[in-house]
This record gives sequence, structure tokens and C-alpha cells, in this order.
Amino acid sequence: MNTLRKATRQQLFLPIVCVILVLAVNMVYDAARGAGIFNFFHIYIQNDLLQGRLINILNRGSEVAILAIGMTLVVSASSGTDISVGSVMSLCASFCCMLIAGFGVSSVESADQFAMPIVVGLIGALAMGVLCGVFNGSLVAYLGIQPMVATLILWSAARAIGLLLCNNLIVYIRVPEFGVYGGYIGCVPTPIIIAAACVLVVSLVLKKTAMGLYIQSVGINKKASRIAGLNSRKIIFICYLLCGLCAGIAGIVASSRITSADSNNIGLNMELDAILAVALGGNSLGGGKFNLAGSIIGAYTIQAITTTMYNLGVSTEVTPVFKAVIVILIVAIQAPPVKAWFKKHSAAKAAKKEVARV
Repeated sequence: MNTLRKATRQQLFLPIVCVILVLAVNMVYDAARGAGIFNFFHIYIQNDLLQGRLINILNRGSEVAILAIGMTLVVSASSGTDISVGSVMSLCASFCCMLIAGFGVSSVESADQFAMPIVVGLIGALAMGVLCGVFNGSLVAYLGIQPMVATLILWSAARAIGLLLCNNLIVYIRVPEFGVYGGYIGCVPTPIIIAAACVLVVSLVLKKTAMGLYIQSVGINKKASRIAGLNSRKIIFICYLLCGLCAGIAGIVASSRITSADSNNIGLNMELDAILAVALGGNSLGGGKFNLAGSIIGAYTIQAITTTMYNLGVSTEVTPVFKAVIVILIVAIQAPPVKAWFKKHSAAKAAKKEVARV
């Protein structure tokens, strides 16, 4: 009983339980249609490429996982969310393709038609993401604007800026050199490799430096952190900068996946998935202590839920309803009155046991 109680208090308990539930639903569904109870875990090579539902989830969920990295830092440091990441993704993708194709050009079929090398487009996309992060971070950290209000500006404006950069066109870059970032390296999907690299780099920075401790300290109490000698404004600013950079990386992956810059659809509603991934990962949306591993598990759990809904025949329009239900449950579990009730219930149980012993 004590072991179970300790397990439920772990930060990764909630995301792991959610993963188990999703896996259980898939296993029951596969068994019911006679496909084998472990069919969900079947990974195979077809046409020299890794295939399988697990691979598809890891591949398709990579953009959300990358966004969840930046969102985790922002939520922890500023006790607020960056709702502009989906639009920033679109802007970065548009800027990247515009630099490669040239302004006003709608399609590029070969490397000879490039206005600039692909590396310039990639650097431009990352720089645009950093610039957006700097803008959001300046508003939140130095002007004291509430995070959701500050990031609402780019949420509404970034897509329109992307359309202007592309001259109101969908810019196609139909060359293998560009498609590789959303395609395959050998038999492995490139987005999985990029997401894994981002997670590894950020994890090393947070563990090998004091940055992770600083972010949590500022998120718990800004005033106390400032008295202790930490520059809380600078730390919050850096978190928003990194969040913008993550959005730029995700934008490159998304545009490369479809070999085009579709400003209206790239990253659409993806900011909601990133926020949900952070919440699903057991992290408090009120800031403070965070667990990056939980956010990554949450991101891929969301994609697993989406894939499961498709397999069950649920339409795309209905899928957000299930995500909304999950958000409600998570927020309700993390609400102070609910936590207080559980503590009171546990204390009452412990008191009864003590009385019984006497």
C-alpha cells in the first residue's frame, strides 16, 4: 500500500498511466478484430523504410514533442503559456521556403532554381524563431505583460506575416534535399532523429548546468529568486527565446514533411497540443518544478490518442473533444481544492488506522 502511495506521488505517474491506457485500448481493439493482441507493437521494414504504428506515432508526434520542450521551460519559468508557437511554426516555415525559392516564386522543382542555398533557408527559419521568442520574451519578462496576452499578438499576426512573405502563395520546394528533414535518413524517419537530438541537447543543458534549477526557482517564486541573486527577467527571457527556437525547428520539419510552406495549415492548433503535452506530463501549469521527460511522453501520448481515434473510425472533427476531456480531467486533478481533498482523505484514513491500533 505504501509503495502504491509513493508511486502515485511521482511526477511521471500520470503520463505513464495515460500511456498504459492508450496502449490497452489499442491492444483490446486489435484483439477484437482478430489482428493479434500485440499487433500495435509490430515494427517492420517495407520498401527499405521502418513501418508500424509505433513508428508512425513517433514520426507524426515529433513536431509536438519539439514544441513541448520549449513550452515546458516557458510554463515553468513564467507560470504562463506561449500560445503563439503554432503560428510561429508557420511563419518560420514560410520564411524558410521564401528564402530558398525567392519572393513571388510558387514552386521550385530542382536545385538549379534555388534563389539561395537550403542552408540559408534553414538558418533563416531558426533566426525567425529566435526573433519571435525575443519579442515574446521581452513583453513578458521586461514589460510584465501576462504571457497569454503577450503571445496572443504573434498568435494572430505570425500567419499573416508568413502569407505576406510568400506573396499569398503556397510555396513548393519539391527537391529531395529539402524533403529529407521531414522524410527519412536511411530507413529511420528524420523527424524522430531531430526530436531525439533536441531532447538530448536540452536535457544535457538542464542537467549539466544550473539552468534547470534557475528556471524552477524563478517559477516557484520570482521575488525570492531575485533576492537570492538570480536575474529572473533574464531567465524568463531565455526560456521564451528557446521556445521560439523550438518552434522554428518544428516549422522546418513540418514544411519539409509536405515540401511546401502552407501558412494557413502548418502548426494549426499545435500550440494546444504542446500545452496539453506539458499538462499530461504531470507538470503544473502554475509554474515551478517541471519534468521534461513527462512532457515528451505527453506529446507522444497525444499523438497516440489521435492515431487511436483514427483507427477506431472516429472522425477528425470529433478528436478534439477527447483532447478537451483529457484537459478537463488533468486541470481538475491539479486544482488546489481537489489536492486538498485527497490530502484530507489520506489524513483521515491514517488517523483511523492509528485509532484502530490503539
